[in-house]
Amino acid sequence: MAEVYITRAAKFLPNDPVTNDEMEDYLGLVNNAASRAKRIVLRNNGIKTRYYSFDKSGVSTHTNAQLTAKAIEGLYGEGFGPDDMELLSCGTSSPDTLMPSHTVLVHGFLKNRNLEVNCASGNCCAGMNALKFGYLSVKSGQSRNAVCAGSERTSSWMLADKFNAEIQNLEKLEEQPILAFKKDFLRFMLSDGAGAFLLEDAPRGPLSLKIEWMEGYSYAHELETCMYAGAEKQEDGNVRPWSEYDPQEWLNQSVFAIKQDTRLLDQYILVKGAESLKMAIDKHGLASSEIDYFLPHVSSHYFVSGLAQALEERGAGIPAENWFMNLDRVGNVGAGSIYLVVEELLASGKLKEGDKLLLSVPESARFSYTYALLTVVSV
Repeated sequence: MAEVYITRAAKFLPNDPVTNDEMEDYLGLVNNAASRAKRIVLRNNGIKTRYYSFDKSGVSTHTNAQLTAKAIEGLYGEGFGPDDMELLSCGTSSPDTLMPSHTVLVHGFLKNRNLEVNCASGNCCAGMNALKFGYLSVKSGQSRNAVCAGSERTSSWMLADKFNAEIQNLEKLEEQPILAFKKDFLRFMLSDGAGAFLLEDAPRGPLSLKIEWMEGYSYAHELETCMYAGAEKQEDGNVRPWSEYDPQEWLNQSVFAIKQDTRLLDQYILVKGAESLKMAIDKHGLASSEIDYFLPHVSSHYFVSGLAQALEERGAGIPAENWFMNLDRVGNVGAGSIYLVVEELLASGKLKEGDKLLLSVPESARFSYTYALLTVVSV
């Protein structure tokens, strides 16, 4: 079977970075009142700037598919152009449409050639699942190259006008018109953007990243839903889909809003993350001391010390100086985050031949985890 290399990485972050003080200028005020959760959430997540695909007046500048296409176009250059692409594999948790798929919308904007497409859905792991499809295609010889991408456009889901109908409904019911924390805190966590990799069966200079292996683990067989949209969670832990609600309820309950059960998040995200990472490195005989760069996708800096401790307790501790993250600068871009941090490290000039990079991506939707080991190759 062929070896597989990430030979190029590119990104696209829309518009200017948005500071913490500017956030509600873009997102708006729910019920004309500043969020009670904002200050606490921002203090914990450590994010200083993020990106939105619309301006302060709410006018959209890019769709998710357009963000992704822009990132992919950044891969073009000497030796690889749009007509050389053999496979397009994209992942996101915030597609522009239910149908058609996100990837075919991206392909439509690329306007390059007839090719195979794959779309990975889900949450943060969707970007890694898209990467694995491309990795396996090149490795098996099904294709000589693959373009893989991860992206999000969640900011438009967080605009205040998406929640005002729910607030008005609460007032009619004579209940406190405050947006539930499970929805409100996510308004100050998420960011827009896209990243893309070119995968090939031979390295390209000056540096390429050889994909040694990829692993994935799901705990949905034992844990209930934690993060969800287009549904409401029931008392028995199951989710009731949007299609079973009346259209007016979609508004009155903000059914399509992104929500998270923070109780479950705190209880399981780190425990299962450390457990599954240890399983992955043990399977491949990798000692944590061999890892030169650990690239964990974390939704908030709140989890960093806890993850470090959980890994240490599992015998898989990684020194803090070996961690590389950019959450504070680009925000939580979900399925696109791992692409963005790899692109930044690859462009930093820090890497040298033989360095080993361990990628770690969790998603809290129903607690899934994906990992990859990369080795730096010089040409």
